Amino acid sequence: MYQNFLDAYRQELIASIQAVDPADFAACVNLLLQAHREDKQVFIVGNGGSAASANHFVCDFGKNAVQDPRRRFRIISLSDNVEKITAFGNDIAFEEVFRQQLINLMNPGDLLLAVSASGNSPNLVRACEYAREKCGRIIALAGFDGGKIAKLADATIVARMQSYERIEDMHLILLHMFVCFLKEHQDLLAG
Repeated sequence: MYQNFLDAYRQELIASIQAVDPADFAACVNLLLQAHREDKQVFIVGNGGSAASANHFVCDFGKNAVQDPRRRFRIISLSDNVEKITAFGNDIAFEEVFRQQLINLMNPGDLLLAVSASGNSPNLVRACEYAREKCGRIIALAGFDGGKIAKLADATIVARMQSYERIEDMHLILLHMFVCFLKEHQDLLAG
């Protein structure tokens, strides 16, 4: 019973990693590189486990993706400030918690990385719509069929699985892949 579970879990994640289209991965990395070259702000958002992955990515990506003496990425998680999230959620609407933050922070050409298993979380959809209005760029990491955020994004990777936990596993793997790729390809970065 335990071995069968472990084997099935492992096989599903391995299959999902193998299913990542190199062109989709390149599109995501190229948007990150463009943001770095143009000194644009990178925002990342997610709910629940995806919020934890977003916050984790800020640490790894902001610290490790670029090595000294190069300028590091400017990256912020909009999921890391419980005071702002609960204030906007209470005073306006939970669907607005990320959009309201972007209103104060986002400039044209900035990059939004939206992480959502369903791809349909109203607060992420509204953040992506605002990024579009602001002429921002969007990377979406989604699950299932990609949902609404996949349709709004410039680059998307969809973990086509049916388990929220496994989708979140895959998203964290992808975020680590972005960090590791850039760590190993510093020549692609601006000065």
